Amino acid sequence: MLTVDDVTQLYVKHHEQLREVREEQRALLRARPGMRAQLDDIEAEVTYLLLRDRRPTTVVEIGSLHGWSTSWQLRALRDNGAGALHTYDIVDHARRNVPDELADRWTFTQGDVRTRRLPSTVDYLFLDAAHSARFARWYTRALLPTLDPGTPVSVHDVFHGRRAKPYSEGSVLLRWLRAADTGWFTASAKRAPQTYRLVQECRADLGLGDPVHPGRHNPMIWFTRR
Repeated sequence: MLTVDDVTQLYVKHHEQLREVREEQRALLRARPGMRAQLDDIEAEVTYLLLRDRRPTTVVEIGSLHGWSTSWQLRALRDNGAGALHTYDIVDHARRNVPDELADRWTFTQGDVRTRRLPSTVDYLFLDAAHSARFARWYTRALLPTLDPGTPVSVHDVFHGRRAKPYSEGSVLLRWLRAADTGWFTASAKRAPQTYRLVQECRADLGLGDPVHPGRHNPMIWFTRR
């Protein structure tokens, strides 16, 4: 299971390139004033860092909205010099926002992912789509069990508060993780304030404390398929 020590070590290892990517993302927001940036800074950066560390061949992103998370992931694959991102969403806003220079590693499929064919192998799964119990029941039954053991998974919008909301995606997912005896990591400010503080201190020490995105909830969780 990912730990705060793992995360801070990744920050130290990749902080110079991460600083450049943060500036690229900041410039992207300026160039696309209507773009809704869904990921807060820590969860976006940790996603980038994990992709740099794991060097996946095939990344699947379910839910992109305006492409903020998509561009973060594509920059990680670019900096790795390997890998491809397959994005699925019912809306195609991301197509208008992802920079052309990143699109050579990107395949976008519009429509309900539940009716689409995914790549035969998934090396990293990023979930940020319909945040409903119904959708979570689908992917905990039909998608997560098909992943190879050791596959990293991240799910957004689980911990905006200290606990996942009842009858929400987060509550369904956490119940599935308990049943599967699978641990998880979060840097959510509300759920894991000490972890959040330690990561913030590391970022500040590395000169990465200035915000790219104003959000501070960082509600994402990460786990590894057992």
